[in-house]
Amino acid sequence: MASIADKFAHKEVFVTGGAGFVGSHIVDRLLLYGARVTVYDNFSTGREEFLGSALPHITLIRDDLLNVEKLTRSMLNMSFVFHIAANADISKNELDPTKCFYQNTVATQNVLEAMRLNGVREIAFASTGSVYDEGSVVPTPEDVHIGMQSSPYGASKMAGEVLIQAYSSMFDMQAHIFRFVSLLGKRYTHGHIFDFYKQLRADPTRLTVRGNGKQNKSYLLIDDCVDAMFFALENSSRDVDAAGNPKKVHTFNLGTPESCLLNDSISYITSHLGVSPVISYTGGDRGWKGDVPFIFLDTKRINDLGWKPRATIREAVVETVKFIDENRWVLERGK
Repeated sequence: MASIADKFAHKEVFVTGGAGFVGSHIVDRLLLYGARVTVYDNFSTGREEFLGSALPHITLIRDDLLNVEKLTRSMLNMSFVFHIAANADISKNELDPTKCFYQNTVATQNVLEAMRLNGVREIAFASTGSVYDEGSVVPTPEDVHIGMQSSPYGASKMAGEVLIQAYSSMFDMQAHIFRFVSLLGKRYTHGHIFDFYKQLRADPTRLTVRGNGKQNKSYLLIDDCVDAMFFALENSSRDVDAAGNPKKVHTFNLGTPESCLLNDSISYITSHLGVSPVISYTGGDRGWKGDVPFIFLDTKRINDLGWKPRATIREAVVETVKFIDENRWVLERGK
């Protein structure tokens, strides 16, 4: 079996959303493996600062995935696509529900069509545990029946997955779908830790929490997430169907073997900052319409291949707080 470095060394690799939280970490790893990387990003949430020392070593294209002609031209001669770009701020779905459709579903269709026209045959896709909505089984495995969606975000990501499956079948593509829990760590720019840190910096004596604080979620450190993705890519030949045949579409949950209440996360944050705010709750069992109050993924499939996360949820929360504290510019520019 070829190593992951052999898979990417001297290869042309295309990363959508490569200047963002997740994408920039993938770019760093690809450069470490000797890949020739093209980043395609509209910089709606991406930051040049996240590319840092990688900038002189990549091709950077500033454009939107809805620009089909530019996207197709830009993918010429590529051998692999990491499709990471997305509108991922679920809490704002109610204000602009069409944004997920265009930036997630239509954008994914455009990426797949650009791949087809350029003869690119392999894709890794950043999906989400939100596709399970309120899963009928918890922890939720990859093969559970996926029912009705309650948010445009989950629906748009599920639609993206289905499009990838269709293109893989019809056009002989190889696909790797990764369903993430919430990700934390360096370059994090939106989510509950970001919101709480911003509140506490303005007034360390008070904290307003949407919902009741009992929302139960799993979180994963970005370093562990990227390790898992490349581990899965390196070992995909071992991920076979029930008959022992190689799969065209590999789907993996990525998460930790634990979850925590939102109140637990708050205690990790406030303890690290050394503050004791009075907490007020807005009420209800979820933070916003479309929020899933309990997400906990079964990661047995990738664990059986030999991958395990290294950081606990508490460690991931603290590392995220440290990053924001040391990079306060993200408070002004984060989305």
